Amino acid sequence: MDITKIPQIKHTDSDNFFLLAGPCAIEGEDMAMRIAEKVVGITDKLNIPYVFKGSFKKANRSRIDSFTGIGDEKALKILKKVSETFEIPTITDIHQISDASLAAEYVDVLQIPAFLVRQTDLVVAAAETGKVVNLKKGQFMSPESMKHAVAKVTDSGNEQVWITDRGTMFGYQDMIVDFRGVPTMKQYAPVVLDVTHSLQQPNQSSGVTGGRPALIGTMARAGIAAGVDGLFMETHFDPANAKSDGANMLDLSLLDKLLTDLTAIRKTINSL
Repeated sequence: MDITKIPQIKHTDSDNFFLLAGPCAIEGEDMAMRIAEKVVGITDKLNIPYVFKGSFKKANRSRIDSFTGIGDEKALKILKKVSETFEIPTITDIHQISDASLAAEYVDVLQIPAFLVRQTDLVVAAAETGKVVNLKKGQFMSPESMKHAVAKVTDSGNEQVWITDRGTMFGYQDMIVDFRGVPTMKQYAPVVLDVTHSLQQPNQSSGVTGGRPALIGTMARAGIAAGVDGLFMETHFDPANAKSDGANMLDLSLLDKLLTDLTAIRKTINSL
């Protein structure tokens, strides 16, 4: 995977990890621009290749009254504005075949959600856009089984593919990351660790997913030490009032210190 092929990616000469970060969902233009501006400032300072993340809609909700989005094209246009304003690439997740061509008009990377990664038609539709495809490892899948998901992309004529590990279901309400899977999956594609979703506590009786954000730093440091190529994390300036996944997002005010520490760890590992 050559990240230099992603439009507008910066710091490609860096030996650092790359970062996919932003809010869970696009709630509006002001919040998206505010988050992007903060993260761009930090990643530029630390020479971290950065892709802004934001879902244009949320299809995987536990309850029918949960926030799903502000409108597909409205949210996608905001992602496009973020990209043009800060000269950075963007990523969003898709949930049905028709989303692939729609989202590809606005973003640089299409993400397949973990619970849909076995849906062949969806993966192929994403691959055929020619965009980078980020495959979330299913919570129910082994690291070894991800080679087949990757093959669906490459067999469709697209070599631009990542695997993102977001943990494996452990019981009904917890996620566990098995770092033994990192070297396994790196045989198939660059590997990203989804730091925040791997700390989710799904299937709560309230129908609202919980999380353990106090462990974000621990999880991220472990990922860098295990040799992941990139990190994925959702961040918000007011997680308590975020419209989606606030329980496991990183407070934006903590991002600078965390990325500074992670960059130092990566530099140490590179020197070994």
